[in-house]
Amino acid sequence: MTETIKIESTTADNSADVTAGSKSWFYTDVVKDHFFNPRNLFKTNEEAEGYQYDGMGMVGSPACGDMMKIWIKVGDGRIKDCKWQTFGCASAIASTSMMSVMISENEGMKVEDAMKLKPMDIVKRLGDLPTRKFHCSVLGDKALRAAINDHYEKSGQNDKVEKEKVRVVDHIAKVTDHDIEEAVLEGAVTLEAVQRKTKVGIGNKSCLPEVEQLIRFYKEKYYGAD
Repeated sequence: MTETIKIESTTADNSADVTAGSKSWFYTDVVKDHFFNPRNLFKTNEEAEGYQYDGMGMVGSPACGDMMKIWIKVGDGRIKDCKWQTFGCASAIASTSMMSVMISENEGMKVEDAMKLKPMDIVKRLGDLPTRKFHCSVLGDKALRAAINDHYEKSGQNDKVEKEKVRVVDHIAKVTDHDIEEAVLEGAVTLEAVQRKTKVGIGNKSCLPEVEQLIRFYKEKYYGAD
């Protein structure tokens, strides 16, 4: 049975964020359009259950407030169609809607190129997102990679599967590279800010050079080079 992952879970507060007079988030007209008129969205579970797909990916959890599920159809090495459902905020909805357009337009993006798609690419097409909401654009990106990996596994292309690995950076504080990535996505782009969020390196200063390197890496990955 398909799980319920619906846009109706968006709260009134999210809608308020993208209204024309909003002064809180300064969403672009493109973001507002994709939020109020999301493309390629499954609005019912019945639609999802009848969809013939080549790969499916899911990330997040309803318990955490954000969840994303993506289905793709592949033909001639290109993504011909992309459908999705979500529990998520306005930014997550708009970002995934735009992503679904980007990977299926113009006869479809090559699968290997879609695997390399970055949240910043999606944000640029949206005309930017507030820094505080940037992490929401990662949901669709991660679910897409999971769907592509699922396609590779189903089609016997196991050599192309890319699995995300988590590595412990600070063995005292038990902080991983994933924790640092999440901190950067939430707007912590300095060592001090990351330490406030994760406590990394507080009792183990030997890991700080690696932490700073990871911060630089994730800043460039998600926000572009300075």
